[in-house]
Amino acid sequence: MKNILKFPGLILRRAGQGIVYLKGLIFKNEQEIDPNKLYGEELVQELERVKQQSNEFKNVEEKKEEDYNVKLNSYRYVVRTDQGAIVKGIFDGKDEQAVRVFLSNEGYEILEIKKRDKYDFDINIGSGKIGTGDLSFALVQLGTYIKAGIPLIDSMRILAKQTSKPQLKRIYDKVIYELVLGEPFSVALEKQGKAFPSILINMVKTSEMTGDLAGTLDEMADYFTKTENTKKELISALIYPMVILIVVIAVLIFMVVYIVPQFVGMFESQGADLPAITKFVIGASDFIKSYWWAMILAVGTFLFTFIWSYKNVKEFRRTMQIVLMKMPVFGNVVIYGQVATITRTFSSLLNHGVFITDSMEILSNLTNNEIYKEILSRTLIGLSKGSKLSETFKGEWAFPVVAYEMLVTGESTGQLALMMQKVAEHFENLQHNATTALKSLLEPMVIILLAVSVGFILISIMVPMFDMYGQI
Repeated sequence: MKNILKFPGLILRRAGQGIVYLKGLIFKNEQEIDPNKLYGEELVQELERVKQQSNEFKNVEEKKEEDYNVKLNSYRYVVRTDQGAIVKGIFDGKDEQAVRVFLSNEGYEILEIKKRDKYDFDINIGSGKIGTGDLSFALVQLGTYIKAGIPLIDSMRILAKQTSKPQLKRIYDKVIYELVLGEPFSVALEKQGKAFPSILINMVKTSEMTGDLAGTLDEMADYFTKTENTKKELISALIYPMVILIVVIAVLIFMVVYIVPQFVGMFESQGADLPAITKFVIGASDFIKSYWWAMILAVGTFLFTFIWSYKNVKEFRRTMQIVLMKMPVFGNVVIYGQVATITRTFSSLLNHGVFITDSMEILSNLTNNEIYKEILSRTLIGLSKGSKLSETFKGEWAFPVVAYEMLVTGESTGQLALMMQKVAEHFENLQHNATTALKSLLEPMVIILLAVSVGFILISIMVPMFDMYGQI
C-alpha cells in the first residue's frame, strides 16, 4: 500500500526529469541561448528598469493606480421594466443612492435594492473576460447602432437589454454607468478590468481623437471574428483525433478488463504454456482490476499538477511552449498562429496611430506565449536605447525569416503597417495549411494506434489458443 501511494509522486518525478532532459535537447545549439540576449529574470529586471526610467510608462501606471482602483460596493436589485417584466441583477456602485439613480435613469421601476454581504458570491467559470465571439457580435451591433445615428449611451443600453447572459449585462451596465458619469468610452471600457482586451481599448482611445468610432468598431469586429475563426479551426482539427483516442482507450480497457479474463480460466484449465505476450496482457489485466483507483489517482494528480504548473509556474509554461513549438507540424501551427496574431494586431495599431512602444506593450499583454513575450520585451528595451525595430527582432528563432525581411522592408519604405498586414495574411494561410496537415496526420496515426493495440491483445489471446489446438 505504501508503494502504491508513492506511485503518483514517482510518475510526476519521472515526468519532470523527462521534461528537463527534453528541454536540454531542445536548447542544445539553439539560437535562444545567445549570450548577447537577455532571458528570464535578467530580462524582467531590465524591462522594469526601463519602465521606471520612462516618464510615459510611469504616468500610465500612476493614472491607473489613481483612477481605476476605486473600491465599489456590490448590490442586488429587483426592478420592473416598461413591459412589466421583473428583472433581477447585480450592480457595483459607490453607494445605494448611486445604484438607485442609475436604475431610475435606465427607465426601471425599482422594487428592491440590497447590498450583498460577504457570503453572497457568484460562481463564474472563466477569467472574467468577454468571449471573443460575444465581443465580436457586440462590436458589430454597436457599430451598426452608431452608424444609424443612435447615441453611444443609448446604443450600449440596447446592447445591455438584448443580452441574455447575466455576466455580460453586468459589464455593459457598468460601462453605461461610467458613460453617464461623463467618462470617455475608452475609459469606461478600461475601468472594467480584464473584461475588454487592451487592443480594443487603445483602438477606441485613438478613434475618440479621430472621430471615427463606428469604423474602428467594425474593424475590431472583423479582427476578433478572424481570431475566433482561427481558434475554432484549430479546435475542430483536434476534436476528431481526440474523440478517436478516447474510444481507443475505452476499447483497450474493456478488452483488458472484461475480454482477456474470459480466456484466462480456459488457459489455466488446459495447463497451457503461455507465451510472454499473453503473460504481459494478463498481468496488465490483473493490475488494472486491482489498482484502477491508483491509476485514476495518478492520472488525476498528474493532470492537476500539469495544468496548475502551466498556469502558475512561468518557467514550466515556457518550457512546454518551446517543446510544442519544436514539434513537427504542430510547432508550425503554433508559430504561424502567433506571428499572424502579432503582426495583424501590430498593423491595426499602427494604422490607428498608436506609438510603436505602446504597440509593443499591448502585444506583450495580448499573447500568452512566454517566448513571444520575451521577444517583445527585448524589443521594448531595444527601442528605449534607440535601436531600430528591425534590429530588435533580428536573430529571433521564433520570428520566421520571411516575417523579419518584410519587417525590414516595411521599416525602410515607410509602409510598416501595410507590410505587417501582408505578413499576417501570409502566415494565416500557412497556419490554415499547417492545421489541415496536422489533422491529416493525426487521424491515421490514432487509427493505426487503435489497430495496433487491439491487434496486440488479439494476438496475445490467439497464440496460446493455436498452441492448444495443435496439441489436440
